[in-house]
Parts: sequence; structure tokens; C-alpha cells
Amino acid sequence: MLNRLRRRPRPWPDEDRWETWPVRARVLAVARTLTSATRVLDVLTLLVRPQLGVRCYLTVNPGSAFTAGLGPYLADQQPAVTVIPWEEAVRYEFDLAVSCAVHASMHRLRAPLVVLPHGAGYNRLVAESTGDGVSAAGLSRQELTHRGRVFPAVIGLSHEEQFERLAATCPEALPHAREVGDLTFARMLASRGRRDAYRAALGAVDGRRLVVVTSTWSRHSLAAHCLDLPRRLVTALPADEYAVAVVLHPNVWDRHDPELLLATARGSGLRLIPPHQGWQTALVAADLLIGDHGSVSFYGAALDRPTLLVATGAAELDPGSPTYAFGQAAPALDPDGDLHAQLEAAVATYDPELLRPVTDRSLGQRDRAVPALAPVLFGFLADKVDDLTTPTALPPYPAPVPLPAERPTAYDVEGECADGEVSVRRYPIDPQGHPRGFFALDAAETTVELRSVAEVLARTEVDAEEPAGRWIVEAADGIPGLAVTVAALARDRCALRLRTGELLEARAEAPWAGAEPRLDPLLLGAAVALWLAEGGAPGTLPDHGLTIRTGRHRTRVAFTPPP
Repeated sequence: MLNRLRRRPRPWPDEDRWETWPVRARVLAVARTLTSATRVLDVLTLLVRPQLGVRCYLTVNPGSAFTAGLGPYLADQQPAVTVIPWEEAVRYEFDLAVSCAVHASMHRLRAPLVVLPHGAGYNRLVAESTGDGVSAAGLSRQELTHRGRVFPAVIGLSHEEQFERLAATCPEALPHAREVGDLTFARMLASRGRRDAYRAALGAVDGRRLVVVTSTWSRHSLAAHCLDLPRRLVTALPADEYAVAVVLHPNVWDRHDPELLLATARGSGLRLIPPHQGWQTALVAADLLIGDHGSVSFYGAALDRPTLLVATGAAELDPGSPTYAFGQAAPALDPDGDLHAQLEAAVATYDPELLRPVTDRSLGQRDRAVPALAPVLFGFLADKVDDLTTPTALPPYPAPVPLPAERPTAYDVEGECADGEVSVRRYPIDPQGHPRGFFALDAAETTVELRSVAEVLARTEVDAEEPAGRWIVEAADGIPGLAVTVAALARDRCALRLRTGELLEARAEAPWAGAEPRLDPLLLGAAVALWLAEGGAPGTLPDHGLTIRTGRHRTRVAFTPPP
């Protein structure tokens, strides 16, 4: 009786008259959260073939507690996919449906359903989804069956280790399981050729190391344990030697306001990566990772990035999962210890073989995901589209677009001089910390207390309305304690005035043939102030110049009298 009452499939409208190529097969992507949406769109890179007559649609399976931001994100995907409501999706017939999250309500779909993980394998214990406290989310009987019947046509596993865990939690699903690798990880591997571009987008230039801080959601996460860590990192690490970026799970963005929570750290140069795009490229770009038991940390370790954990999440993970083992094996970061020393030691002592056996338990397929997954998907379309071919390469991810970071306008400076070289370490001023050396300020800094004790003041932007020479004299007269006053003249040139009243012009030399020289006015002022503080005679600056060293980067500067 219930079957007779079930609605008949709605006939597809005649769309061919509007199409350049006739529609021969229809594929439905199903999302439940922003996380699963980004994953399933990776899968669609294999399937969007309008010239072959494959048309892709996307719908949201309702019921998740985490749906904020999903609508605008999906709207941006058009015209690659057509977004349709769930109630409409379950009325039409499709040749294939794909989801990177599974829920029992998906049995309503009129299509063979392929379900895939929405993280690095199946790891988290979520009793609200699984109905028990022992099944990893995505492998439970409650999620995979409806009225005692396994409804997905294919259950995609990223590694053979998951067969054993599926057998323990839902053995009747084993005939539907296929090992298909991890397409998102494969796409990260395919993006490594753009690493330099990704690094530049995140501020990792001029020899800076990129530290990526990542947190999953829940009370067991890094964010729950140590939300203040990003602020402490940007004030503990030399700004010219490190760039720091933060990746937070979309579920954190769903319930909270990271822009507000991390506002202080962003004011000191922190890059905050939005939840819908950029975490994959941040991992490709990273030199070092600080995280927890979330998939992003796991992927970073699998990319052979030195990885330190603040939280292991053992209380909410399947003890038999690779992620649980990862939390036990990865070295820990002491958030209350010397952060700079710990990061330097992590890089110096890094052994890529430490975590490889653990990450290979979920990502052993590595770059074989395309040849493993594509035939599974294409098999459902073969009777309608006979010329589908497996792509030889995945498209690289687009460059990350972090939220705008504010350049610090006040630095605490320390360093030393030797053999004509000035080593400079600048730190964004930490109101909760202790001064290290002297203060160097951007002209945009208006805090009266800082300006009254500053040693260096620099106008970092070229101002065509007010000549640099006039501004320097007026600024130096207004703050009598300044050791050095600097004004930008061009990308590679600055004017500066010493405490003695001597005026000079500084020009950066190109670091190598063909390179475009650049000179940071505030860094120049800090270097000259350090040089003078250690007994350098002003008269020698034009003759010998200076080499400014910041970590692994050097800038050679020549001085001449002003024109």
C-alpha cells in the first residue's frame, strides 16, 4: 500500500532545446553541510562533462545542525552545477547520485547512490548520527540502511583498513564497499606545482616560514582548548621570519564568529582562511602545521609537513581508526611553552617517516584515487554515455583568498650587528607581554604612549601630496626621541633622517639578476637604529651600506646623500 502511495517520478522537462549538447545523463550531488559540499564538488570535477551530455545537479539533504553559509556557497557554483531543492531532487530520477555524507533519509533518492567520506576516512564517534557509541560516522547500520536494507549502491572507502571496521558495525554493507582512495587528497597532491603562488597569497615571502594552525569543531578541539594560540603565535614569532594562517572547521564558522574571536591576532598579521575555500592550498603551502585530530591536520601530516598537536580528540574517535593512532603518535605542542623554540625544533628534527605509517592507513592510495574512483562512477553512466574517459590529471586548487589581514603598525624590535650585517627581529607589540628591545612604528600608529617612546617612525606609503623630505623633518621635530625617521620614495627607495639631522637616501639592491628589489621602510628604520645603537658612525653609512638580515632573507641597501 505504501509503495502504491509513493509519488511517481516527475518527468524531466524538455531541456534539449536550450542546450548546446543534448542531455544524455543526469548526476545528482548531495550535500548536508559545507564540509560535505566542498568534498562532493571535488568529485564533480570527474563528472562535469556537458560536451558529452552529462548534466550535474546539486541538492542539500536537510536535517544537519550545521548549514549556515551553505546556500551562498552553492549559489556561487553555477553554472557548473544546477542547485535544486531536496523535495524536487527526490521527485526526479537520476542516473547517479553522489554524496560525501550519508543519512538514512537519502533512501528517498531515485538514483543509485555512491557515498564517500567527508574527511580523511571514517573516524569520529557521533552517537546522534550513528545511534550508538562504537560505530564511526559513515559506517553505522543506522546511516546505511532503511528498513533493514542497505540503500547505497556503493560505499566508498579510502583505504582497505576500513573494510574490517565496516564488517564490525554493518556487515551486510560489505558487498557494497569499494576502495576508492581519497580524491581531495589526490587533488592536493596535484596542486603542489602551485605551492609558491599559494605561499605568496598567504604572506610566506622573503624567506618566511608558513605556520598553519588548524582546528576541528567540538569541545575536544584545538579551538576549545587554546583559542588564544594564534594571537600568541603572531606575537612570539619574528614577523619577517614567519607568517601564520588559521583554518577552522566550517562547523566552527556555523555557530561562532571567528573574525571577531581572532580580531586581535588579525590586527597583528594573522591570515584567517574562510571555510569554503583555501584550507587545501594552505596545507600545500605550509612549512609547519599545528592542529588536533581533525582531518586537516591528518592531511597536513600526510603531505609530509612537520606537525604538532595541541589536542588529540581521543574521547570522540573510534579507537581503531588511523586518526586515533595519529593523535597518539604525533608530537605535542605545549601552548604555554616557548613557541618559537618549539617550532624551530620541530623543523630541525622532523622525520617524515614518523607519521607516514599512520597516515598511509587512510591515504595509502595517494594519487591513485582518480583511477580507482572514476570507473566506479562511470559504470553507472556507461549505458548512456559511452565515451567517458578517466582524466589524466586533476585540476589544481585555486589560490587561497584569506580574509584581509591588517599589517601591524607597531613592532618591538631586537637584533644584533656583525661584519656589516644587521640581523633584525620584529615582533608585533603584545600588550600582555614584556618589551624585548625598542619600538618601531608605522606613521599610521596613533597610540600616544607608543609614539612618545618610539625609536623609529616610518611613512610606509608614497605620498604624492606631501614631499618626503618635508614630512621627515616635521615628524622628527614632533617626536624628539626618534633615532631614525623614514619615508618611502618608491618600491625600492626610501629617504631617512638620523637623530643627528643627517639626511640620506637608501636604495635596495636586487637580490638576484632580474629580480625586482623591494625595501620595507619600517624594516630599514629598525635596521639602521640597531646599527647606530651598537656604535655605528653615521658617516660610514653612505660608503659601506648595510645588509639587512631577517631569518633566511637578506636585503643589501646602499646609502647616498639626498638629491
